[in-house]
Amino acid sequence: MGGSDKHSARFLNKLKMERVRTMLTHTYPYPHEHSRHAMIAVIMGCLFFISSDNMHTLVEKLDNNFKWWSMYACLLGFFYFFSSPFLGKTIQPSYSTFSRWHVAWILVAALYHLPSFQSMGLDLRMNLSLFLTIYTSSVVFLFFFHVVFIGFWYLGLVSRVAKRRPAILTILQNCAVLSIACCIFYSHCGNRAILRQTPLERRRSSNSTWLTKLIQIDELKDQVCSSWFAPVGSASDYPLLSKWVIYGELACNGSCPVSSDEISPIYSLWATFIGLYIANYVVERSTGWALAHPVSVDNYEKLKKQQMKPNFLDMVPWYSGTSADLFKTVFDLLVSVTVFLGRFDMRMMQAAMTRNCDGDERKELLYDHFTDKDDFWFDFMADTGDGGNSSYSVAKLLAQPFIKVPLDDDLISLQRGNVLLIGGDLAYPNPSSFTYEKRLFCPFEYALQPPHWYKNDSISVEKPELPEGVSDLKLYDGPQCFLIPGNHDWFDGLNTFMRYICHKSWLGGWLMPQKKSYFALQLPKGWWVFGLDLALHGDIDVYQFNFFSELVKEKVGKDDAVIIITHEPNWLLDWYWKDDTGKNMRHLICDFLKGRCKLRMAGDLHHYMRHSSSTQSDGPDPAHVQHLLVNGCGGAFLHPTHVFSNFSNFYDASYECKSAYPSFHDSSRIALGNILKFRKKNWQFDFIGGIIYFLLVFSLFPQCKLGHILRGDSFSGHMGSFLGTVWNAFVHITEKSYVSFTGVVMLLVAAIMFVPSKISRKRRMLIGVLHVAAHLTAALILMLLLELGIETCIQHKLLATSGYHTLYQWYKSVENEHFPDPTGLRVRIEQWTFGFYPACIKYLMSAFDIPEVMAVTRTNICREGMESLSRSGAAIYYASVFLYFWVFSTPVVSLVFGSYLYICINWLHIHFDEAFSSLRIANYKSFTRFHIKPDGDLEVFTLGVDKVPKEWKLDKDWDSEPRSTVKMSHQRRFPSKWCATTLQQDPINTVKVVDHFVISRSNKEVGES
Repeated sequence: MGGSDKHSARFLNKLKMERVRTMLTHTYPYPHEHSRHAMIAVIMGCLFFISSDNMHTLVEKLDNNFKWWSMYACLLGFFYFFSSPFLGKTIQPSYSTFSRWHVAWILVAALYHLPSFQSMGLDLRMNLSLFLTIYTSSVVFLFFFHVVFIGFWYLGLVSRVAKRRPAILTILQNCAVLSIACCIFYSHCGNRAILRQTPLERRRSSNSTWLTKLIQIDELKDQVCSSWFAPVGSASDYPLLSKWVIYGELACNGSCPVSSDEISPIYSLWATFIGLYIANYVVERSTGWALAHPVSVDNYEKLKKQQMKPNFLDMVPWYSGTSADLFKTVFDLLVSVTVFLGRFDMRMMQAAMTRNCDGDERKELLYDHFTDKDDFWFDFMADTGDGGNSSYSVAKLLAQPFIKVPLDDDLISLQRGNVLLIGGDLAYPNPSSFTYEKRLFCPFEYALQPPHWYKNDSISVEKPELPEGVSDLKLYDGPQCFLIPGNHDWFDGLNTFMRYICHKSWLGGWLMPQKKSYFALQLPKGWWVFGLDLALHGDIDVYQFNFFSELVKEKVGKDDAVIIITHEPNWLLDWYWKDDTGKNMRHLICDFLKGRCKLRMAGDLHHYMRHSSSTQSDGPDPAHVQHLLVNGCGGAFLHPTHVFSNFSNFYDASYECKSAYPSFHDSSRIALGNILKFRKKNWQFDFIGGIIYFLLVFSLFPQCKLGHILRGDSFSGHMGSFLGTVWNAFVHITEKSYVSFTGVVMLLVAAIMFVPSKISRKRRMLIGVLHVAAHLTAALILMLLLELGIETCIQHKLLATSGYHTLYQWYKSVENEHFPDPTGLRVRIEQWTFGFYPACIKYLMSAFDIPEVMAVTRTNICREGMESLSRSGAAIYYASVFLYFWVFSTPVVSLVFGSYLYICINWLHIHFDEAFSSLRIANYKSFTRFHIKPDGDLEVFTLGVDKVPKEWKLDKDWDSEPRSTVKMSHQRRFPSKWCATTLQQDPINTVKVVDHFVISRSNKEVGES
């Protein structure tokens, strides 16, 4: 038996096959890969036929009419820019899939009305009508089949392991592929049953080599049509099917003497696809087993690599009009500010619960177990929990036992911090179980795994929960983590922060001893860290003030140095907003610490900036804070630095900027991306922008008097008439319109309120008016372009020629000619379905032909007035207009809004949050590492990564390192699971020193590099 197994294994290895899977359960996830293969075959066939027949005809009959080709270019340009964010991407939300189908639908519906396609020998009317007919027939047939199959399932005539419900989307997809294949065949081979003679020789007017090759390919196409897709036989060969088949037409010169009884090759192609689908489905679902294709070793390795990648979340789409998370964030913020702010404060409850029976509240707020350590390192980061790639990049650097970086022509080694301090905003966009677990805990657990015995869903009742064998927190040698909440953590009243931080023990491999949202750490050599919770008030409450002021008076020595961590850098934000917040903090720093606050650190702004006091420390009025440091580059989107370049004063002391990351020049350059990349980064903004533009011009549809624009003799005449019509449309909105005027007023109010309040009211009004004027002008121009396109087609008899059912009527007129029905099959089907089947095809063609519906209704309105339409007719008209106007407007509204943000951020220095959140930049990430030197001075290194990797793979060093159940992850040499696909782009290899300086515990001079 063993020898047989070895022989089989060698045989499979020789064939390079990994395994053969057998399915015996009803949960087998069959992917219907034949649909994908059929689609590939259809596309390849389409390319082959176009390259042969249509390209040859196009060369001979190229239309030189500039007007129509310019209309093609304009139409295709708008559709390209609308579809550009989705090209080459598989975006998970269903909106992108809807956009693709929507674009394909209305683009084809518009193109087939333009005349120049006929110069390519391609009549789209027959293809479209045939597609819709075959598609309807296929859907009805397959749905009937599935109903019958489910009935057999209930009766027990098929196996009970079969799934009960069919995949509806799979049915529709297969029907679409089948219909497209039949249409491509008909478009190039026709419905020929018998080829009576060879095709006419094409004119060889050119001796060009490439044209000769095209003609040879065309002859090959004829052979393919006559050989591979030849009729399967006559109806007389199949007596039972003689009344249920579609017949082909004879290909002969002049009139054919007799009608053909040969079965149509289109019918045989359709029946083959339907038969394969039914046979595959019945075998799959009724027998309950399937033999999957053997997987080769190469394919297995590719599949393994795809599976061995982290499933990181993308950066938060702040301008998404379809994100439920963002709507929940807005709701939570409104509730927190309007209901609880000033009425309920979680910090008050923490203070009440902190006091024990002896009245000592320091037990849960003061941590002094680090004071005996000789060589002490600690890290600071803030604003993590946005994109998975950026958050993991920073977490991986924090987890490394040592980091080697170049500094002053030397390579230095920086030890991992004994403590990690996180300055708030732990997950975006709102605090919830999902965002905390996926955006915060997931990257940190990949970077440094928690202990094997720790359960993620457990609650820590008695903190700290130390590993087995460690009796006291002082004896634990692993990294620890202390965190303060930010404004995003307060959106739900601090509920999620308390559950995941104060009531859990591990953030990845970092132990979290803290029990409250604020804390004090006593570090070696007389250094202290105060972590303050500002909530949504921008200041500490009275209970925090009492705790820290008492601590300063009783514990902090006169020669000690204090580091204060807050979430918001009120020194920059107060200067920017011309405000004065944090009065309790100011009282604590100026009147209690009295010069002992050496450093203030904060996040909230997602960049790195350091300002140092330019006032002499031994002068008459020394600065209350020596250094001001902002580092919010822990994973969130990037913020600009050039907006804050003029800051220079805080607490009546002068400061100068010593370091900025990114630099002021780079920050200003990055803002240009709002013009070029706004829609690519924020394609979900379409939902809002398209609706706004349509409301602005809703009352202007239709424009019945546009002939004067088309009758101009010169380009300047056309342009003058066009601009005059734009102005008349604006006047119509202000004087006669209700819906559009209301939309303009609401947009104007929103635009003025959107402008930051830091500037004067007059300037806000001016900026808001100019912003709305740009949008309104763009909307009016797009409206007129759409109306001009429809008017041009109507004047050239391409639209509104014979009512709403033009396509169906044309198809009925040529149906008997191209698809003979000697047995009366169509009449029988119509009788059996009580007219429902032909009605479905009729109205499906009408619904597909949106331009015809729009043009016919527009003509009726212009002739008889809007009052002639019923409510349903008006709804159908405006819906058809919206389908096209939405595609035209969404790229333009993004361009206008992105340009507005660029002008505001670079010229006016406003909208710093809005202008950079739109870019969703994951690069320029950093954290700050501190080292308390033996002489008591504090050496500070800020480490940054310019470019964050987007692709990850399993780290071979991590995977090959022996893992012991007792060994903690921080004791491993390679603690992080993933590395960049390209090792040169891994954060460990690209990290650099952004800023380096030394803070003296005393008032002696400070060294910098």
